[in-house]
Amino acid sequence: MLVIICGLPATGKTTLSRTLARQIGAVHVRVDTIEQAIVRSGLATHPVGPAGYAVAYALAEEHLRQGLTVVAESVSPLAVTRDAWRSVAVRTAAPAIEAEIVCSDPAEHRRRAEHRAVDIPDLALPSWDAIVHRPYEPWHRERLVIDTAGRDVAACVADLRRALTEARVPPAPY
Repeated sequence: MLVIICGLPATGKTTLSRTLARQIGAVHVRVDTIEQAIVRSGLATHPVGPAGYAVAYALAEEHLRQGLTVVAESVSPLAVTRDAWRSVAVRTAAPAIEAEIVCSDPAEHRRRAEHRAVDIPDLALPSWDAIVHRPYEPWHRERLVIDTAGRDVAACVADLRRALTEARVPPAPY
C-alpha cells in the first residue's frame, strides 16, 4: 500500500507521517530528507527542482515491489507531482490512499510555521510569507482531507488508519 501524504509546510505532514509509519510498520519516504541530502552532497542547492521527487518516487516504488507499505510525504504542490505518486502505485499494483493535510486556522498554521524546530540538519524552513505565497494547485480528484487545526495527532492518525482499513477491503464480487 502507498499512503501519499501531501500539503503545505507546517500543516503537520511529518508528524502524522512518522506516527502512522511507526504504528503500521511502514517505510517513511520524505522528500525534504532526500532534497537536503542532495544539497549536502554538493550536487545542488535549494531549490533542488524535480531531483528530490524523482528519487522519492524510485525509493517508494522499490519498497512497494518488496511488499512493504510506504508512507510518502511531500508538499506535492502541483498536479503533476500528485499524478506521479499515483503512477508509482499503478506500476506496482499497490493500493493507494491520497491524503491532503491542511491547517484551516491561519493563526495556528502561522504559529506552527514560525516556531517549529528544524529536524533535518541545515534545512532552511520556509517563512510564513513563503508558505502563504507558494504556488499550490487545487486538487481535482477525491482524496482524504485531514484538517489538523485544533486536533491532536492521535485523532488525525486515526482518520488515516480508518482510510487504510477501507482501502484494504477487497472489492465485492460482481
